[in-house]
Amino acid sequence: MKSIATDYLQQMIDVRRHLHMYPEKSFEAHETKQYILKQLERYDDIEIISPIGDTLSILATIGTKKPHIAFRADFDALPIPDEKDVPYRSKNDGVSHACGHDAHTATLFGLVDVVYANRDKLNGAVSFIFQDSEELLPGSAKRIVESGVLKDIDKVYGQHYWSQIDLNTVEVCEGELISSPDAFNITIIGSGGHAAYPHTTVDPVVIASEVIIGLQSIVSRQLSPLDKAVFSFGVVDGGNAFNVIPGKVSIRGTTRSFDKEISNKVKDIVERESKYIAEKRGAQAEVDYVQGFPAVINHANEAEVVKQSVESVELNYKKATPLMIGEDFSYYLNEFPGAFFLTGSRSDEATGYAHHSSTFDIDERAMLNGLSVFMKILENEGVVEWN
Repeated sequence: MKSIATDYLQQMIDVRRHLHMYPEKSFEAHETKQYILKQLERYDDIEIISPIGDTLSILATIGTKKPHIAFRADFDALPIPDEKDVPYRSKNDGVSHACGHDAHTATLFGLVDVVYANRDKLNGAVSFIFQDSEELLPGSAKRIVESGVLKDIDKVYGQHYWSQIDLNTVEVCEGELISSPDAFNITIIGSGGHAAYPHTTVDPVVIASEVIIGLQSIVSRQLSPLDKAVFSFGVVDGGNAFNVIPGKVSIRGTTRSFDKEISNKVKDIVERESKYIAEKRGAQAEVDYVQGFPAVINHANEAEVVKQSVESVELNYKKATPLMIGEDFSYYLNEFPGAFFLTGSRSDEATGYAHHSSTFDIDERAMLNGLSVFMKILENEGVVEWN
């Protein structure tokens, strides 16, 4: 399997580096879309659907038989400068592929190439979902599913290159893998004034502090210790002078959980307690709570297919520990059997930086592993037998 995949490694590297040099943010990746279409249009006998609804996403399909297996890669970048000293450094100021989506797309192209080259051996069909937006809510996965273009597929698989996992290791598990990320913005509206006369104001800074402290008890005292949840504040925004009490303060943060009921409960608590604390101090609280992507919950049978595929191509399998991040691949898994897995991309210090950092990079040999696992999944699902 790896010997076949090796023939496509340089092509994947070339695609990945092109995308890395010309990154585009979520919902703005028009040039990336055109690049992908141009690559796909080199082939005959590939069905291409673009656009998909109001997204910039692309669906390509080879074959018409059953079983019909789909694979997804996202291609949006982040508003983060690229501070690496590499030949393929981003040429778009302030934007970079700091999460590996360029490599996801390059790997999917590798799969297109190898499936196309072996299309006469197909016992089924393969679809390739090139998704334009994953980093920002609401993402594109939900709209792709709702468009109906995937109605004929039987299963769906996806992966994420992960810089906290060593090269040649792949992690997967059945059930909970990635949390549901909620976001909230609480605005405390008081009455500002001179800092020398705080008694004449309704101080939103102090009230916001009370709200922050008060809501910290959500996880420790209002949820079961058996519930997996995180509640964090990330932004406090208010005032611009040391001697002025502002009229309002905004505090923003996130909640992570794996259960919709927990998300609903936290939402109710945040709204109720923020307003209660503000009102008892003579202020008002406006709460904007956005419930994000559902949690990624892998199907047991398909997680086992991934595990067997990893071991068959002589990579190291490890049972994944659930991650408190966010990933809209969940929308596919809510509609179709499938699994999402993490492919290690770290081999040294340069490839071990955190995702969403300005120095993020991968060991490009990870794409060989990702492609090999995808190929073995197709074989295990009965779509093709590789020589």
